[in-house]
Amino acid sequence: MLYTSEALQQLIEEFSRLPGIGRKSAQRIALFVLKQPREEIVRMAKALVNVKDRIRYCSVCCNITEQDPCAICASPKRDRTIICVVEEPNDVIALEKTNEFRGLYHVLGGSLSPLDGIGPEELKVKELLVRMNAEVAEVILAMNPNVEGEATTIYLTRLLKPLGVGVSRIARGLPVGGDLEFADEATLGRALEGRITL
Repeated sequence: MLYTSEALQQLIEEFSRLPGIGRKSAQRIALFVLKQPREEIVRMAKALVNVKDRIRYCSVCCNITEQDPCAICASPKRDRTIICVVEEPNDVIALEKTNEFRGLYHVLGGSLSPLDGIGPEELKVKELLVRMNAEVAEVILAMNPNVEGEATTIYLTRLLKPLGVGVSRIARGLPVGGDLEFADEATLGRALEGRITL
């Protein structure tokens, strides 16, 4: 039995629900929060509520945004002939940091994983197909280099090829089993440059 307050235990439980945060890390974070001035914690709480109230999904690319369409989709400077398909919004952030890609994006919201009950219907595949028009010349598949990412790449290639659009994938400069989010800018830049046509 722990001799701490119920409020602290509840906070630890909430922090331990975050991805990558175990029980010990959650406890350290909760104790850090406890030491902070009330104003800082109120500011943090407002930021959490603010992000839930203001962030939504772009009606075009399904990325997170405060405006619809998002800044990337609305920009006249982006190359509208190329769409880079990624799994999650953090993949867009990672690719944008490279300053190598000037096209548009499409965020699927995950990858195919039948064991987890994630099929094509749970992803933004229909929305991607709606975007295929005469203007789109190439779709770059930038899935994470793991089993689910590979399955998603194969599935999308089979859907897109008959539409007459060029389909390529980013090069294998990324470690197998890794996530785009954690790759450095140089590796991601080389992966985009060395993409292969499927």
